[in-house]
Amino acid sequence: RYTDWVPAFSDLSLHPALIANVTALGYEEATPIQAEAIPLLLGGRDLIGQAGTGTGKTAAFALPLLHRLLSTEREDGTAARALILVPTRELAMQVAEAVHKYSKSTPLRVVPVYGGAPMDQQVRALRRGADVVVATPGRALDHLKRETLKLDALEVLVLDEADEMLDMGFADDLDTLLTATPSTRQTMLFAATMAPRLAKIAETHLTKP
Repeated sequence: RYTDWVPAFSDLSLHPALIANVTALGYEEATPIQAEAIPLLLGGRDLIGQAGTGTGKTAAFALPLLHRLLSTEREDGTAARALILVPTRELAMQVAEAVHKYSKSTPLRVVPVYGGAPMDQQVRALRRGADVVVATPGRALDHLKRETLKLDALEVLVLDEADEMLDMGFADDLDTLLTATPSTRQTMLFAATMAPRLAKIAETHLTKP
């Protein structure tokens, strides 16, 4: 059990549908990264979170992201409103599944996009309109070049396991993708370790995190 100061999810001012979904999933008290990150992200801040696997970081970025999308109107018919970039296909599936569970019974659509899966299925899903796209950098770039992924109306961008993405050689892809998004977006960067290369990305692409 956590110490007394750790809030319950119901104390975090999240959209009622999200509270209902996490309660149904058995979430009661926020983990330290959730308790620290969620209030700042709900306030619209850019954020750097240092947290490893198993600390509850997916909920730490996904819940404020979903709260924001549920609280604002979609401006463009099919453009992505949020993009979550992850290093591997396995993580893309895992994060998309979690985001799908958190947003159950809401109108938000979650689309995973990764290599090794049929391109045409992903194209159809993106054309129907995806609110949240969970993608590996290489495949996101493929869709950007084909103009099947539109980032000009993006409201939120998440770099999950950003240190891992750099280790896998995605630095240039990340730069291209980040440059294609509006400067008005809210940006969140999560990593287990903070390497100097990561600090440089944060310095270039995040606003007073």
